[in-house]
Amino acid sequence: MAMKEAEMLEIAAKYAPVLMFDMNEPFYPDFVGISLLERPGASPSFRREIDFPVEAVQYVIEYAIWWDYEIGHLYEMEHVWIYVGHDGEVVDCEASFHGKVLRGMLKDRINVVNNQVILYSQPGKHAFSPLPIVFELLPDLYSAAGVKAGCDGLLVNELFQDYFETNAEIDARVRNYLLSKSFIPTMVFEEYPLKLETFMSWDRLFALIPQRIKSRLTELEHLFEQSSSSSS
Repeated sequence: MAMKEAEMLEIAAKYAPVLMFDMNEPFYPDFVGISLLERPGASPSFRREIDFPVEAVQYVIEYAIWWDYEIGHLYEMEHVWIYVGHDGEVVDCEASFHGKVLRGMLKDRINVVNNQVILYSQPGKHAFSPLPIVFELLPDLYSAAGVKAGCDGLLVNELFQDYFETNAEIDARVRNYLLSKSFIPTMVFEEYPLKLETFMSWDRLFALIPQRIKSRLTELEHLFEQSSSSSS
């Protein structure tokens, strides 16, 4: 019997990761799409297979975390996978990192508190790591949040390519807006618990995303028109 959405969201809230954001971070999660896998198989929202021993893992909770913006482009989605044992304890965690997957739980579980995994979010870019020092290995840590802000315009990837497209005018509006949000990372992080009211099934989130993109583009169009009128 399929698990009801309300029950799935209740479980997801219990095990939700605690995210740490830079003190100057301009963008926080808007929604979280939840999937619960009781058997190994393909991720519903990320290009990967989720494999786990069913004798040790009761289920894997997939958190598809959605932002309308990241500092480089319009919209962002990063992922966290929490592996829950049959005794109700978190036994493993993985997290997305620029299209790759990192282990999310440190040795001896030192970043697990009250059965919730603590993860750090790259300033502006939102990739996850259990150790913030990992971000300091990235050559564009500061430029991505500064001079390169908005450089990718409206991102169109294979997951959403059938739902919207971009052009030079749209990309310019996104770039100008995100340049106004550019910042210098402090590398000092604050706790950000995910909000239960932002949780929904992945199917519901996927259906919502095209409208979110359309709404943001409409806002940017109006903002661009206002700025053009005031400067003329």
